[in-house]
Amino acid sequence: MDHATFDAALRAIVGTESVLSDEPLAAHTTFRIGGPAQWLVLPRTESEVAAVVALCRAHDVPWRVLGLGSNVLAPDGGLPGVTLKLAENFSAVEVLSGGLVRAQAGATNEAVAEAALAAGLAGYEFASGIPGTVGGAAIMNAGAYDGQFSDVAVEVRCLVPANAAGAPTGGDSASDVDSGGNSSSEEAAPDAIVTLSAAEAAWGYRTSRMMREGLVVLSATLQLAPDSPAAIRARMDDLRERRASKQPLEMPSAGSTFKRPEGHFAGALIQEAGCQGASVGGAQVSTKHAGFVVNTGDATAADVLALIAEVQRRVHEVSGVTLEPEVRLWE
Repeated sequence: MDHATFDAALRAIVGTESVLSDEPLAAHTTFRIGGPAQWLVLPRTESEVAAVVALCRAHDVPWRVLGLGSNVLAPDGGLPGVTLKLAENFSAVEVLSGGLVRAQAGATNEAVAEAALAAGLAGYEFASGIPGTVGGAAIMNAGAYDGQFSDVAVEVRCLVPANAAGAPTGGDSASDVDSGGNSSSEEAAPDAIVTLSAAEAAWGYRTSRMMREGLVVLSATLQLAPDSPAAIRARMDDLRERRASKQPLEMPSAGSTFKRPEGHFAGALIQEAGCQGASVGGAQVSTKHAGFVVNTGDATAADVLALIAEVQRRVHEVSGVTLEPEVRLWE
C-alpha cells in the first residue's frame, strides 16, 4: 500500500481531523523534544485503536502509543509510521459502585484523583501530581510518596497484538499507553482485547506485563476506599506542595530520569558524583533536584542522551552503581 492510500485508510478509520501528518513530537512530550511523527493519530474509541493497529500490522507499518509524553524522550529525527496518541481524545472517567473507578488510558492521573475526591474515594492521592495518564501509570506501575499504581488497580483492559510476546488467547477486554509495537507478519493474525487481573498484569518496580509484552492499555479499573473529601483534599494539597518545593516543575523534563537503584537514591548518587548542574547543550542535571534532567530551552534528544551517559559513567566511577534510565528512550 502506498503512502497516499495508507493515509486515506487511516482517515477513513478515525476521521480526517484525527490524523496529523509530520506532527512535531516536541509539541506532545513534556520534555518539549522530538522531531516529526509521520502520522499522529487520535482515536476516540477502542474499536478505532484496534482498527489502526490492525491496519499498521497488515501493511508492515511501524506503530507505537503515546499518552501525554511525560516519561518519553522522542528522537530528534522523529518517528516513521503511526504514533497513536491516547490523551484528551480517550479520557473518560467513570465512578462505579463499591468504590470502583474506571478510567480510559488517556485520562490524566490528576483527573482520576479529582473524580475520586468528588466521590469521596481515597487511595489515588499519591498519583494526583504525577504528570501522565492512567495508561502510562499502568504500563510503568507509576508511583510516588509510598504509593504505586499496583496498590489500587484491580484490572486493566488491553489490546493484545497477535504478534506480541506471550499474547493471551480469548478474553473480551483491553490495556494501554506509552507502550508500543511494530508490525512484523505478512498475514496478520487477529488481535485480541483482554481483561487482565492485577495478578496477570504482573506489576513490578516501574514495569508490568503490558510493558514487557507490548500490550496497549485501553483502560484500568481501580479499587478505592471511602473517606472524607476534606481529608482527601488535604492529602492531595500536601503532596502537591511537597512536589513543587522539591522538583523542577517549572522546566520541561520527563520526570525522574533514572530508576531508584536498590538500596540507594538516584539523586543522592548523582550529587555525590558531582553531576548536579552538569549540562550538555541545552540539557542539564537540575540544580533543584539532581534526579531530573531538564530542558533549559533548546535541548535536543542527542543532548539528553549524552548527558544521561555522562551521569551514568560518573556515578558508576564514584559509587560502583549503574543507573538505569526510567525515562523511555524512543528510537
